[in-house]
Amino acid sequence: MVRSTQAQDDFESRTRLIAGSARSIAESEGWQAVTVRRLADAIGFSQPILYRHFPRGREEIVERVVLDGFAELRDVLEPASRSEDRLRVTAIAYLDWARAHPAVHEAMSTALTSIVFASDETPQVLIDGFESLRRCVAVADPVESTVRAELLWSTLHGVSQLARYGRLPEELAATRLDELVRVFS
Repeated sequence: MVRSTQAQDDFESRTRLIAGSARSIAESEGWQAVTVRRLADAIGFSQPILYRHFPRGREEIVERVVLDGFAELRDVLEPASRSEDRLRVTAIAYLDWARAHPAVHEAMSTALTSIVFASDETPQVLIDGFESLRRCVAVADPVESTVRAELLWSTLHGVSQLARYGRLPEELAATRLDELVRVFS
């Protein structure tokens, strides 16, 4: 049965509400607090309604949050990666975004999902975000550019995670950023 435009809009609105609620719970209490039952209670829907939107349950909800997070990060990195001081501006944009959205960033980096990276099945939003990082460190050789982008991404992820858990002195953040720019330039 084909849904009417209004029914489709309502369905997508509920889907966004479910994913947004999962994100909100994760940001305030951690991913362990995100369960289908907890989400159903939080938004006033029955569990069967949630499963109608996300047939694979929690895993699929987390995947939606992850893809939404990558879309947000892409939207932050894209203009930064086209700026004059692209490496520095992109690194700052990445670290600021990760600091502002720690649970989403954690899920993007570590959640076990069916999202495929670095293959023909990779969602376009991930490809676009990675291209922003690649643009910052590109050299003549495309393979080397890809590896440099992977290392930049890994470094930014590591710095953001270590900073999140207080493992890096905040007073060295500017020096750390200068060194990152120097290493990748």
